[in-house]
Amino acid sequence: MPLFAYTARETASGREIRNTVEAASEQAAIAALLNRNLLVVEIKEKIAKRGRTKGGKVALADLVIFTRQLATMIDAGIAIVQSLQALADQTPNKVMRDTIRDVCTRVEGGESFSEALTRHPKAFNRLYVAMVGAGEKGGLLSEILARLATYQENTERLRKKVKTALMYPTVVSVVAIVITVFLLVRVIPTFKEVYSGFGAKLPGPTEVLITISEIVQHYLIYLIILAGGAVWGWLYFLKTKPGREFWDTQRIKLPIFGAIAHKICLARFTRTLSSLVRSGVPILEVLQIVSQTVGNVVMEKAIKAAALDIERGEGISAALAKYPVFPSMVVRMLSAGEQTGNIDTMLERVADFLDEEIDTTLSGLMSLIEPLLIVFLGVVIGGMVICMFLPIFNLANIVSGNGGK
Repeated sequence: MPLFAYTARETASGREIRNTVEAASEQAAIAALLNRNLLVVEIKEKIAKRGRTKGGKVALADLVIFTRQLATMIDAGIAIVQSLQALADQTPNKVMRDTIRDVCTRVEGGESFSEALTRHPKAFNRLYVAMVGAGEKGGLLSEILARLATYQENTERLRKKVKTALMYPTVVSVVAIVITVFLLVRVIPTFKEVYSGFGAKLPGPTEVLITISEIVQHYLIYLIILAGGAVWGWLYFLKTKPGREFWDTQRIKLPIFGAIAHKICLARFTRTLSSLVRSGVPILEVLQIVSQTVGNVVMEKAIKAAALDIERGEGISAALAKYPVFPSMVVRMLSAGEQTGNIDTMLERVADFLDEEIDTTLSGLMSLIEPLLIVFLGVVIGGMVICMFLPIFNLANIVSGNGGK
């Protein structure tokens, strides 16, 4: 359907509006604008610009701000079109601004808010669209948007916690690798030249270290290419279906880190399920959406299989209890929620509990990782230094011609 850019004035206030509208023809566009009490000043067809915003991906932080502000404005009684226009004008992110304007135009053109959001799947996922659609149907859009913003804030908070926990060991590991390579390539060869002039046999650890240094010196470029290729191959493998299944199966079994990854997936599952159930989305659609947002193939398969049992009339807790990936605590809380009719409340409590568990585990892990990394650096760097200084400890024998004997 053609897109028309227009300039119009509101008949009541005289305020000038510049926007776009989708219509079958120019006359249909003018008629649609007149029905909205807009007096058209200028209108012309806009060619081949409609689809540019569809590919834009929006950061979660920008989406949280947009959702929270939109919920506040709608709750204050401001019309959704005016709210979207105001948010588009004040959003600094160009992709987000173009996305909001396109959604606003579609809503002005007669589409529902949720329908307009489906045009931008990279910005608004199925969870977002489903909750907004449920809010529109129930007349609780501002309340649903507030819940959605809270859900996104909790998700962003958890993501930041994990990133923060991984940042320190990652930086220290990179620094350790750089220092090690520098010592092997630049420092140890200098020691080798000094020791070669003595003509004496060097201690075993020193000879091993010099051999490693020579290998790194001669094949450094190839080692870098090999390491880069290995990383690229691993990341490419993870993008394939077998790769995802293998990694998702193994990572929740890893010691310490596996428990954290499992709890993160469970927290995402329970919070998403709680938000959708509370918003009034049908349970089978809820499970379909949750399976795509949980972030683990093992849990995704279990949820889809459980959905088939639920469709046949089985209870949610009974269906999920068949799969060991869901711990008994989650199943029991779900069962209690089913019996009391408060599934959403029970799931939210489980999600809060899991968030606290993750936070506590990450804090403890960080306290443990710091001394372990210091010990690691001391062993690697200190070990290399000791190996290079071993001949010096025996310097008197080397100079007299008896070194290493």
